[in-house]
Amino acid sequence: MTLLITIIVLALAFDFINGFHDAANSIATIVSTKVLSPFVAVLWAAFFNFVAYLIFDLNIADTISKTVDSDMINLWVVFSGLIAAILWNLLTWYFGIPSSSSHTLIGGFAGAAIAHGGLSVVNFQIIAKIAAFILLAPMIGMLISYSITLIILWTMKRTNPHKAEKWFRKGQLVSSALFSIGHGGNDAQKVMGIIGAAVLVYLNTSGLNMEDVPEWLRVSMTVVEGKKHLSVPTWVPLACYTAIALGTMSGGWRIVKTMGTKITKITPLEGVAAETGGAITLYLTEFLKIPVSTTHTITGSIIGVGVTKGTGSVRWGVTVNLMWAWILTIPISAAVAAIIYYAVSFLHS
Repeated sequence: MTLLITIIVLALAFDFINGFHDAANSIATIVSTKVLSPFVAVLWAAFFNFVAYLIFDLNIADTISKTVDSDMINLWVVFSGLIAAILWNLLTWYFGIPSSSSHTLIGGFAGAAIAHGGLSVVNFQIIAKIAAFILLAPMIGMLISYSITLIILWTMKRTNPHKAEKWFRKGQLVSSALFSIGHGGNDAQKVMGIIGAAVLVYLNTSGLNMEDVPEWLRVSMTVVEGKKHLSVPTWVPLACYTAIALGTMSGGWRIVKTMGTKITKITPLEGVAAETGGAITLYLTEFLKIPVSTTHTITGSIIGVGVTKGTGSVRWGVTVNLMWAWILTIPISAAVAAIIYYAVSFLHS
C-alpha cells in the first residue's frame, strides 16, 4: 500500500509539473500580445484547466490505461516510468524546451514495462497511434490556424485596424480559455490513466476480494459493447484537475519566452487564430480518444499563423530544434525508465 500511495503522490506531482511546464501552451500568445499580464494569464489558464473536469469524459485516461497490460506488470514499473517522466520534464523545462509532457509519460511507462516483461507487455497499436500524432497534431493545428487567419483577414479587410485590434484583444480571452480547457481535458487525463493502471496492478497483486477493497480504491475495467473502459472513483479526476491547475498557476516563464516570441511574432488577431486552431485540434483528438501533445498542437498553430505572413516570418531554426526534442522524448524517456527499473529491481533483489 505504501508504494501505491507513493506512486499516486508522484503522479500528482508529475501533473503539477505538467501544469507549469505546459502553462506556456495556454498563455504564451496572450502574454506576448500583452492582452493579459503574466500573473493574470496563469490564473485565467488555471481556472479553465479545472473547468475541463466538468466537460470531458475520461476518453484519454481510458486510452492511457491500456498502453500497457496491467495484468503483466508490477508497481515498480509505474514508479520507474513516473520518475523518468518527471526527470525529463524538469530537464526540458530548465532549458526552456517545450517538449511534450504527454509523450514523456507514455515513453516512461512503456520503457519500464518493456524492461520488466518484454515487448509483449506493451500495446504497440496504441503507441503507434500516439507516435503518429507527434507530426499529425502540429500539422492539423497549423492548417486550421492558417485557414482561420486567412478567413479573418479576408472578412475584416474593410474594418478599421484600431477597432479590429480591440475586438481581437477581447477575443483572445475566449480563445485562450478554449485552449486551456483542451489542455486540462487532454493532459490531466493522462495522469488519471496512470493512477488507474497503478491501482489495477495493486488490486491484481494484492489478492484482495473486491468487497474488501476500500471505496477510494474501486478502480475497474468495465466491459461495454465488447470493449474495456476504465472506471475510477471521483477523487482521481478531481485530484488530477486540481494538480494541473495549481501547476499552471505556478507558471513556466522559460517556455513562455520560447513559445511566445522565438517562433514568430504574434498579434492579437494571430493569437486568436492560433489558440482557436489549437483548441479545435485538441477537442477533435479528445473525441477520437487519441492522447496528443498540447505543446506540439499550439506550436503548429503558431507556425500556421506565422506562415500567412510569409515563410520568412517563421524562425525555422527554432522549429527544427523543437522537432528534435519532440522526436527524442519518447525513446529517451523509455530508456531512462528502463534504467531506473533495472536499478530498482537490483536494489530489491
